[in-house]
Amino acid sequence: MVSEMTKELRIAMIGYGFMGKAHSNAYRQVGQFFPSRFQPVLQVLCGRDEAKAKAFAQAWGYKHVVTDWREVIARDDVDAVDICTPNNSHAEIAIAAAKAGKMVLCEKPLSMDVEEGERMVRAIESAGVANTVWYNYRRIPAVTMAKQLIGEGRLGKIFHFRAQFLQDWTISADLPQGGAGLWRLDASAAGSGVTGDLLAHCIDTAQWLNGPISRVVARTETFVKERVHILSGKMEPVGIDDACEFICDFENGSLGNFESTRYARGHKAKYSFEINGENASIAWDLHDLHRLEYFDHRDQSSLRGWRSIHVTDGDHPYMKQWWVPGLAIGYEHSFIHHVADFLKSLESGAPAHPTFREAHETGKVCAAILKSAKSERWELTGASEIR
Repeated sequence: MVSEMTKELRIAMIGYGFMGKAHSNAYRQVGQFFPSRFQPVLQVLCGRDEAKAKAFAQAWGYKHVVTDWREVIARDDVDAVDICTPNNSHAEIAIAAAKAGKMVLCEKPLSMDVEEGERMVRAIESAGVANTVWYNYRRIPAVTMAKQLIGEGRLGKIFHFRAQFLQDWTISADLPQGGAGLWRLDASAAGSGVTGDLLAHCIDTAQWLNGPISRVVARTETFVKERVHILSGKMEPVGIDDACEFICDFENGSLGNFESTRYARGHKAKYSFEINGENASIAWDLHDLHRLEYFDHRDQSSLRGWRSIHVTDGDHPYMKQWWVPGLAIGYEHSFIHHVADFLKSLESGAPAHPTFREAHETGKVCAAILKSAKSERWELTGASEIR
């Protein structure tokens, strides 16, 4: 039961994998720490495997289970559709949900390509429904604090932005592609490899912190050219990129250097960035996510050096809602913060960032990267301001 002052937000989750678990946890936890007039209710869980979907729904407290996402769209007891499916189904589901007047929360990357992304943006904006895309790293407190410091002008003119996202889980040539567990290795389901899966996070963060990327030149590599496909049982060509490196120009005149690979032995999820400005520099690493490294050249010379800011105090972003200073939070809290901000946007009527349109700007950069890797020359992105 909810009070007269509280409005239920009935969620339909489509997909129940890793992201389905992260999102479900966020919906269950958010109200305990970020009070809102809106109370998420886990209304419907949709998955193709009915037995697995029922088990997931029971574990997380979903009221109903269906196996066809079209049934979700047709229901009148659903307010918001959360899309946690492989990338090749994002567009069809999101467009149908928007036309049905339902709010849409979509996993990244938004779309398979630029044209598909444009159709999604048009559908969402024509319907006028609340929307957001789950670029969760923005909402890790140390990353949000970096945004604040840049906004305050502490770095001065920015010269460099460099980022890495390194993994090592696809090195074995015996690893198959496709199916429910390994669709990220199948280009028909994922669209791209590390560019859309990992670099999209880096690009979203970079453009949020440092403004639009105007042009790129890139190099990609697929180290294992063929893998057995789980669905066919046959050896098939691999169409995704295993590794990508690109340099870029930002509209503010700064230079960017980005690298991502799934072939960096010893790294499971090393996402890091460093920003160098005329007055100060900032660095952050997901492996130590509650710390922001900061160097200020304006400090007294005898005391000048990198300082490690433990982002756990009440005056740090989001942290006053959690524990006492010094007690860190983790990866899952970035999703809770995203839901909290989404609920706040419903209260105020303001957009929930990143919107579909803003996530589409990241998609444009990803497309330019893949195009450059083929053309072997600089490519314009067409990206614009991201909030």
